[in-house]
Amino acid sequence: MKNKKLILFTILLAIAATLLFESAYIVRETDQVVITQFGRPTGDAVVNAGLHFKIPFIQKANYFEKRFLAWDGDANQIPTKDKKFIFVDTYARWQIVDPLKFFIRLTNERGAMSRLADILDGETRDHIASHELEEAVRTTNRTPLQADLIGELIGDTLIPIEIGRERIQKMILETANKETEDLGIKILDFKIKRINYVPEVREQVFDRMISERTRIAEKFRSEGLGEASRINGEKERDLKTIQSEAYRTAEEIMGKADAEAADIYAKAYNRSRSAQELYTFMKSMETFEKSLDEQTQVILSTKSDLFKYLKKVN
Repeated sequence: MKNKKLILFTILLAIAATLLFESAYIVRETDQVVITQFGRPTGDAVVNAGLHFKIPFIQKANYFEKRFLAWDGDANQIPTKDKKFIFVDTYARWQIVDPLKFFIRLTNERGAMSRLADILDGETRDHIASHELEEAVRTTNRTPLQADLIGELIGDTLIPIEIGRERIQKMILETANKETEDLGIKILDFKIKRINYVPEVREQVFDRMISERTRIAEKFRSEGLGEASRINGEKERDLKTIQSEAYRTAEEIMGKADAEAADIYAKAYNRSRSAQELYTFMKSMETFEKSLDEQTQVILSTKSDLFKYLKKVN
């Protein structure tokens, strides 16, 4: 009799534990729960962390993330307004803000990802197709941070933009959130991760880049040749100035030397007859040195002063 009571007590305890286990559920800080009864939601969503209870076996706890979630789109080929095809790769962060509405409309995160892909890909295609390629690639009309010459040349080739990539991303985010209002989710951020050109457009871009760099190189060469001409001109001018100054200085020195020599000769000439004869002799020798060489033949008169000195030497 005691064994039957023990078995019955054990069975009742197991049933009670099972009922308690099935009726209790824990909500963590990162979770939010929707209770369903026979597949239909009942009551409001449970968003407060802690221990909660439900009807066992009849009701079910459906858990959803409270944290930010990531959506990573596939690269899609999209034509721009100027008919240039590009691959656009996008990324977004989103959050479940109304678990009950989310469960009714999307059921789970997999359904949400599929719906987000439809919305974001469609909005991205619409906005990219409504703008020029430059608007989708560039963000602002900032001045390039290069050297003065390169910055000036590149700045001349950049087409001014009115909206830009950052504003297009915000426009996509705004319109996409309008479509997700009744889905219980909110898109927190949307970014274009990467834009790549299709092969045909890539070749055109490369050709344009080559053309621009060639123009920059030609500009550099032209500036370099002009600078070289200026430097050479200054060099020739400075050289002639130096030569002119040197020639003038040399002439002044020679003139002073000749004047001093003449003064010395004159003083010596006026002192005595022997000094006069020495002076006359020295001047004659200088004349011979400047006038005669080994190939020179001279015919002198016997009355010539030069002949007189030559005769004395012989």
